[in-house]
Amino acid sequence: MSGSDRTDGTSGLFDLSGKVALVTGGSRGLGRQMVLAFARAGADVVIASRKLDSCKAAAEEVEALGRRALAVSCHVGHWAECEQLTDAAYGHFGRVDVLVNNAGMSPLAPSSAETSEELFDKVVGVNFKGPFRLGSLVARRMCEGEGGSVINVSSSGALFPSPRFGPYAGAKAALNALTTVLALEYAPKVRVNTLSAGPFLTDIAKHWPDEGERTWRNAAGRAGSPEEIVTAALYLASPASSYTTGSLLRVDGGLH
Repeated sequence: MSGSDRTDGTSGLFDLSGKVALVTGGSRGLGRQMVLAFARAGADVVIASRKLDSCKAAAEEVEALGRRALAVSCHVGHWAECEQLTDAAYGHFGRVDVLVNNAGMSPLAPSSAETSEELFDKVVGVNFKGPFRLGSLVARRMCEGEGGSVINVSSSGALFPSPRFGPYAGAKAALNALTTVLALEYAPKVRVNTLSAGPFLTDIAKHWPDEGERTWRNAAGRAGSPEEIVTAALYLASPASSYTTGSLLRVDGGLH
């Protein structure tokens, strides 16, 4: 998206009419919120995750909003499936204007020394290997077409790492670096940015301590509601951020 895509004033800045968005991990949590927000803004959406039934359920929500949707089962840690997902999206819609690398996993490790090779490979595969491959494939096609926006959903864990999250923090830090690589490699037609998410009350919060036992080390003094990711995602996806690329946008309530 170039500066020429911008509108006078602000009313159309978040308009995604005629666009196609592809969201991995799009069937639940923050991904689902972004899928629905993009659809409400006028985009058709490709929803990918490992569970096809969940993708289909999210697709029905998008269609109820009057937009088209495609549900695709994909394990982003497998490069062949990233290629199949890319081909499916372009085969169905003919284009992808917004890619959100949102799929991720953050299991606790017993300790760094006791982290198994299997766990390490799985965490790095989903959080970095997949976004690297999918981002490269889609950004190249965007560059050959009309351009677009890639959003890498990272984590505050990369900025504030802690023990037992070594592979996850390392993978997300690598994802942050990848944003800069792709932003430079596919400039100026493709914008690539990091959305660094902090603690949100998604499904993972079910495993957190009870509210009274939590201490939030952020300025907001709380975790975010999933819908609070929407405005940041719309900003990075739309012409509103036409001069923003290679950037990291923190949505974490002011973690410190």
